[in-house]
Amino acid sequence: MDQRSIRLAAESVEPAPFAIPGATGGTFRIQILNEDAGRGVVTSIVHIPAGGRIPAHCHRAGSEMHFLLEGDLRDGGEEMAVGGFTTQAAGVVHGPHESRGGARVLTVQSWQSSDGDFDFEPAAEATEATPTGELQDGKLPQGTMKPVDQGAQEQAREEAATPEGKGYS
Repeated sequence: MDQRSIRLAAESVEPAPFAIPGATGGTFRIQILNEDAGRGVVTSIVHIPAGGRIPAHCHRAGSEMHFLLEGDLRDGGEEMAVGGFTTQAAGVVHGPHESRGGARVLTVQSWQSSDGDFDFEPAAEATEATPTGELQDGKLPQGTMKPVDQGAQEQAREEAATPEGKGYS
């Protein structure tokens, strides 16, 4: 999905406040862009407020992916650039997620919460170890930040700085 497609999808959905267990720093909002209950896949934009923090946690029901659309984000203590992404397998502890100035994060989850039951297990209760980020058999393990080429990062920054690229507010 390119930046324009994300912007167009986001324009038709009003961000709604939602509670994240243990989150601090203001009101978190979400835009559900697509739900496929049959496959258990949800695509959304999570709006992290300035000063917002989501504690380290895991999801037992399935994997998820985060793509930073706009703003600043620290994931597990590492700065993520606009255009950067992370993936986490089911049961892998990740986070905390923190933003100084606020962020908009495209999130794809291969699981679905229902009836207010949110698959969110704080790290203090999680039993799986967080990957170290070291190469294993020449590959980055699941749950670590993937490198993004500098050209793609610069293009994402330019698009975010133009009125056409700011469809996420």
